[in-house]
Amino acid sequence: MKPSSRKEEMPLSFRKKNRKMRRIDDKEFDIPQVDTPPTLESILNETDDEEESFILEDPSLLNVDNIDTHSYDTSSLASSDSGDRTHLKRKKKLPDSFSVHGSVIRLSLLKGISAQIVSAADKVDAGLPTAIAASSLIAVGTSHGLALIFGKDPNQALRLCLGSTAVGAQYGAISALSINNDCSRLLCGFAKGQITMWDLASGKLLRSITDAHPPGTAILHIKFTDDPTLAICNDSGGSVFELSFKRVMGVRTCESRCLFSGSKGEVCCIEPLHAKTELRDHPITQYSLLAMASLTKILVIGLKPSLKVWMTFPYGRMDPSSVPLLAWHFVAVQNSVNPMLAFCRGDVVHFLLVKRDDSGAIHVTKQKQLHLHYDLINFTWINSRTVVLLDSVEKLHVIDRQTQEELETIEISEVQLVYNSSHFKSLATGGNVSQALALVGEKACYQSISSCGGQIFYLGTKSVHVTTLRNWRERVDHLLKQDSLTEALALAWSFHEGKAKAVVGLSGDPSKRKAVIADRMVEILFHYADRTLKKCPDQGKIQVMEQHFQDMVPVIVDYCLLLQRTDLLFGQIYDKLSENSVAKGIFLECLEPYILSDKLRGMTAQVMKDLLLHYQDNNLMEDMEACIVHMDITSLDLQQIVLLCWENHLYDAMIYVYNSGMNDFISPMEKLFKVIAPPLNAGKSLTDEKVVMGNKLLVYISCCLAGRAYPLGDIPEDLVPLVKNQVFEFLIRLHSAEASADEEVYPYVRTLLHFDTREFLNVLALTFEDFKNDKQAVEYQQRIVDILLKVMVENSDFTPSQVGCLFTFLARQLAKPNNTLFVNRTLFDQVLEFLCSPDDDSRHSERQQVLLELLQAGGIVQFEENRLIPMAEKAEFYQICEFMYEREHLYDKIIDCYLRDPVRKEEVFNYIHNILSMPGYSAEEKQSVWQKAMKHAEELLLLSPSKAADLIATHFNDQIEGIIKNLQDQFLLFQFLRSLLDPREGINQEMLQISPCVTEQFIELLCHYSPDEVLETLQILDFYRLEETIQITQKYLLHEASSYLLEKKGDVQGAFQVMLEQLRSKLLKLTREAEESTEPHLLKDIEETLVKTIALCQRNSHSLNQQQREALWFPLLEAMMSPQKLSSSTVFSQYSESLKSLTMQVLNNMAAFIALPSILQRILQDPVYGRGKLGEIQGLVLGMLDTFNYEQTLLETTTNLLNHDLHWSLCNLRASITRGLNPKQDYCCICLQQYKRRQETADEIIVFSCGHLYHSLCLLSKECGIETKGQTRWTCYKCNSSNKGGKPNENFSELKKGNAASVAQSSSESLLDSQQIQAFDQLCRLYRGTSRLALLTELSQTRGGEKHGLLNVAQGDPALNSVFQNKNFQLHLTPPPLLDE
Repeated sequence: MKPSSRKEEMPLSFRKKNRKMRRIDDKEFDIPQVDTPPTLESILNETDDEEESFILEDPSLLNVDNIDTHSYDTSSLASSDSGDRTHLKRKKKLPDSFSVHGSVIRLSLLKGISAQIVSAADKVDAGLPTAIAASSLIAVGTSHGLALIFGKDPNQALRLCLGSTAVGAQYGAISALSINNDCSRLLCGFAKGQITMWDLASGKLLRSITDAHPPGTAILHIKFTDDPTLAICNDSGGSVFELSFKRVMGVRTCESRCLFSGSKGEVCCIEPLHAKTELRDHPITQYSLLAMASLTKILVIGLKPSLKVWMTFPYGRMDPSSVPLLAWHFVAVQNSVNPMLAFCRGDVVHFLLVKRDDSGAIHVTKQKQLHLHYDLINFTWINSRTVVLLDSVEKLHVIDRQTQEELETIEISEVQLVYNSSHFKSLATGGNVSQALALVGEKACYQSISSCGGQIFYLGTKSVHVTTLRNWRERVDHLLKQDSLTEALALAWSFHEGKAKAVVGLSGDPSKRKAVIADRMVEILFHYADRTLKKCPDQGKIQVMEQHFQDMVPVIVDYCLLLQRTDLLFGQIYDKLSENSVAKGIFLECLEPYILSDKLRGMTAQVMKDLLLHYQDNNLMEDMEACIVHMDITSLDLQQIVLLCWENHLYDAMIYVYNSGMNDFISPMEKLFKVIAPPLNAGKSLTDEKVVMGNKLLVYISCCLAGRAYPLGDIPEDLVPLVKNQVFEFLIRLHSAEASADEEVYPYVRTLLHFDTREFLNVLALTFEDFKNDKQAVEYQQRIVDILLKVMVENSDFTPSQVGCLFTFLARQLAKPNNTLFVNRTLFDQVLEFLCSPDDDSRHSERQQVLLELLQAGGIVQFEENRLIPMAEKAEFYQICEFMYEREHLYDKIIDCYLRDPVRKEEVFNYIHNILSMPGYSAEEKQSVWQKAMKHAEELLLLSPSKAADLIATHFNDQIEGIIKNLQDQFLLFQFLRSLLDPREGINQEMLQISPCVTEQFIELLCHYSPDEVLETLQILDFYRLEETIQITQKYLLHEASSYLLEKKGDVQGAFQVMLEQLRSKLLKLTREAEESTEPHLLKDIEETLVKTIALCQRNSHSLNQQQREALWFPLLEAMMSPQKLSSSTVFSQYSESLKSLTMQVLNNMAAFIALPSILQRILQDPVYGRGKLGEIQGLVLGMLDTFNYEQTLLETTTNLLNHDLHWSLCNLRASITRGLNPKQDYCCICLQQYKRRQETADEIIVFSCGHLYHSLCLLSKECGIETKGQTRWTCYKCNSSNKGGKPNENFSELKKGNAASVAQSSSESLLDSQQIQAFDQLCRLYRGTSRLALLTELSQTRGGEKHGLLNVAQGDPALNSVFQNKNFQLHLTPPPLLDE
């Protein structure tokens, strides 16, 4: 909803003493304080704004998208929403909530009362029931004026029959009923306006009130307040009256006071605030609050101590046929109990929490709204947490107020609910009500529904029904009766966890409540287990039986574990399910997820045995292993499990059983070593399975040394030191337990080193990190290192990589600041000799990488540097050399390393660039690198000309010419210059400082090595001299390149002659070789040359005069026609058609620049054609004439279209300017007086096209008129005052003025005002492009001059300014758009 724009209509509250307004809730509504409170009369006189929103919303209260308020069906009946068209636009329904909450309410027929209502209608002519009121008694009003009083006892006996049909004939039907708090008095309102009061103890008529409200209106509502002497009534005129009952001198009287007049807005619903006996002392009850709902707003007023309006809310937009609803209830919010008002009209329920502060003022807080997808006709609180809604298609919806979740939906069309439409239409008094009230009354059922003590009574045409909340046990039992055991368990568990909604019957200590519910759930579980076995299909596929148990058994396991009743699960229930072998198997498999998530660690020995046996029988070994490592297996036969795991390769499970079952951490290692050691010692490769075993062994050793259990968890803290010592002692054993005579020493370390050297050393490194620096730890470290050296250095069966890993490991350990290890330095020298041995060329890169890792890990301190570099150079370990030179900052020598290393040659360019450009290097270091790079310039160019050129351009710009002179290899020089000078190579040409002669040298090399690229390259190069370059291209006979340069120089005739000579030579070649039938591609070559020549002529014809143009085009035409005149060979005829086509192409292009008569005259003056051989040129002439006819037709058509377009635009513009003006009002916008009232002779009426009307004298007073040439030009005062900066508009409005009798036009000349100019601009924008006037002018000049084509170009420069030559020229030939008149 949008925030309200009229703050004076927002809810208001008052201070009690000084009558000043208070804010309802400053943060909520942000309402400013008002000096004087509104009276009831002022509120009634307010105009209702339908556009106004309901209330300022707190954004935090509007986020209800995730609230489930959708309806659900509890039966198979089809939804009756289809009967209400408004439901078509509602949200889609969500799945049924019955399975979540069960049946929340019970709808029952009161058979005794229903039967007696029907009986009374038959026997005493009581008529149909019309109204109901419930307290400790139930009162039912009838259409013949009787009130039937029933007890709530089981017999539902008729206690009293009040009134008579005779009175009913006079008063009409009972339209409203109300019983007071102590159930001693009954108020009856009648359709003809009378009110009666009865004593419910004696059945005596106490009062008959006929003058409490205007006659001729029906009583819609009558309500007792908590004060038994005060009641409120609401009639069909929309008025509300307060009835005060008094007894003076034994005489009962009734005083009436009007609270709300129906003439100011009709009230159709009232609701006084009732407090239960225990809340009678609540401070807010002293105000006797009354909520009233009119057709446009909600009002809450206080009747005591004096009448006061506390708040008013407008509805905003809503359906006029929807019924306004009000309902009070005391709710607990933030540890305090306060009344909450729910009000609704349509499909949104608003909740207002009403509080009283210490000063006596009332504050209202807006709570979260309830957005529904159906229209309501009744809203009832059944308790402080739960509400029952009735929608327009007679469906009950039970809603939890706090979560706004819909708990249940019930169809109650069977009730045949009584509607109060006739009373709202006041049919008994002639139907004198407003149409709006009658429309609301179509769905009104206020008097048919009454609530009391958690019960809601619904009055039907022949029955009374009651709804009550079921208690928790009844809700569970209801699901059980429907055989919904899974839903019953889910509901019972929600009661157990305190998450259920609308709970009744559970109170007291939470632990006792849980115990009661748990006992009930156990009963259900036993029943569920029996039913599971009973419902099992006896025959059919085994899969069907398995599916049945998979659906049922997990539910039992779930709830037994949730209730922590494993004794029940593995006792009676397991015994029951074991009767069926399929059920037993499914049961055992159901335990797996709980075991894996450690929710189920303890099981009986029998169940554990059965579980393992089941997995073994079904070959589910991986699942069994996953379960074993999570189970407490101490109660099982451990040796049997170990054997089972070993046979099935379940190594994780085997290790776990040894560790947790026997506290044995060494035996699993011995068993694994026995398998993987023999093939490794024999030099054989391992199978995949043994690789897996080896990896598990490494991880297991790592876990033991780190104090972690394998495969998960931690070793008990008291065992950690013992386990570490045991594992170390095991690893460093000299021989294994069952050693053979030829076994080498330290078999376990040797086996692990052979299996995966790097990973084993990583395990040791991690272990060394965790060691405390005590004496025993130091001894263990040193001992391990000595054994590693003895095993690896004294044996030749380890690869360089493995040896390198060991020494890298040692170097890292030795480099630690708190190092206590000792390693003989000569061992490192031996390793260096081993890695750099020149007699072994194998594994060169591997050996280099190992040595590099060793140095980087800190091993550099173990070597003599003056010995290391020569050995590395000798072994061609250039990365080692680079590492050493880097330490000594000898960066220039690193360039040699790169150039000599075949693998990393290309990286030298980046290295040089980084050294020369990055900070962090001294000037001397950069200079040495610069000099080294210059020294090896030619070598760098040979390596990569493009990268070398980029490097030279960046860092050696001033040395380029010297480098060029020193280069002897011409092709290498060509590659270098192309990379350097060609812009396509990416080098920025502006930063190069080179002379033009270098560029010309490059062009000459390009002519030599790649002549096809010369022309393209010349077009993108900049720094070269034209004369010298022309000489180069002519030297290499590159005619097209020469022509391009001559044209660039400005010698158009010279460029043309080069191309013409080229064309003639090719044509001559064609005529000579036509007889020999050679050169099939020559014709295509001629066509390409001709196209280029024509393009040259076209480019330059614009800037030449007529004589110069003819000097270009006519020789070209002559060149193309001459072969046709000379050759008469029959062989040549195969090319004649092609040549004629090419000649026609020349003529067509000439026609745009040379006058047609000149072309014809030149052809006819030819000596050959002049002698009467016109037949040969007939095709050429006819082709030219066809082109001329086409262009002339195109010109005339275009001109006609433009003329028609311009005519249409001007007609529309004229019509809009001469259209009559319609004033927006009949008064002057300055003096605000009607134009007829002023009768001054000099005064005229001025009307502007914007619709504003003025007196001319008023405009003159505002300086909005200017005298020009004897005429006054006016501007609109209002429009111009709103312009930017308040400056008067220079565009004067078209006006029509006259005297008071008529508004006539004052002048024949019309001027455009600002709005008309804007309209004209809009019209112009429809045709973006050149103006029509410019087009027509250009075309008329064309037609007046020489008619040799559409694009005629006048002689001289003006042709360049032609609109047709503009590159943005666009011709719009689409029909003009239709504009509204």
